[in-house]
Amino acid sequence: MSVAVTDFCLVIVHRNRAAACLTMIGVFAAQSIPVRIVVVDNDSDAAQLDELRRGLPASATLLETGSNLGFGPGANVGLRHWLADESSSEWALLAPHDVDAAPDCLERLAAGLAGEPMAGLACGDVGDGQTPMLDPYFGGVTRPARCDAGWEPADYPHGTLMALRRGCVEEVGLFDERFFAYCEEADLGLRARRAGWKVGLVRGARVTNTHLSSSVALVDYLQQRNTLLLVREMSGRYHTMIRTLITLWHLLRGWLQPQRRPPVFDARGRLLGMRDFYRSRFGPPPPEVLPPS
Repeated sequence: MSVAVTDFCLVIVHRNRAAACLTMIGVFAAQSIPVRIVVVDNDSDAAQLDELRRGLPASATLLETGSNLGFGPGANVGLRHWLADESSSEWALLAPHDVDAAPDCLERLAAGLAGEPMAGLACGDVGDGQTPMLDPYFGGVTRPARCDAGWEPADYPHGTLMALRRGCVEEVGLFDERFFAYCEEADLGLRARRAGWKVGLVRGARVTNTHLSSSVALVDYLQQRNTLLLVREMSGRYHTMIRTLITLWHLLRGWLQPQRRPPVFDARGRLLGMRDFYRSRFGPPPPEVLPPS
């Protein structure tokens, strides 16, 4: 039996991109499905935070963390605010501060969710023709899409625009804050499916990231460390050991054959990621991989 989705609580994780965030809010406010806006600010510079405060609609809620918690922990601040208000929407949306959406995005997303009574997590369609899936050795990967419209099962929702059902989150919990950023959505999808909830992607609910700016060293560090953590949580220590050996082979190949390096490749970042995984050092990344201030 389908249950109509009539509104959303939109949680936006923001840091130092006030203009982009305010543009994004305007895009979602113009959708046919009503949204209640909650912005979590991850310790933006004073000028950016002031611009954000001045531009936010009066109906929006601004939650200031006072430090850069990372995407997952910052999202948890907003999601706890949503969960604490029992009169709020059954569904929350989660996104970074730089997302654009087609005019019918939320209408299509709501229709896809309404048709799946056991849907617990879902995401919009970034238009790449791929569906998120989990591999026991590689963690979060993708496979080619199997439909071109409506609900498609997925192993986890991507983080460009994620939908979270209240009952699902209350049962399985929020993001694991050890991840800081990257792979936390895959871990949440794994926990939701293990608890019996459905996870999917709604084809046609088009969204895009308008700006991607993290440093290569930081991204490679977090992806390496967090993938090892995800593989261990999902598949156990044997698969984690094999994943470590694969990473060492990729590092050697990248050194011997630079032309075969992937777009995101930083040997030092990868080594530090492995080091910190085996030291059980999680949470914020170390200063060695942070971009210059």
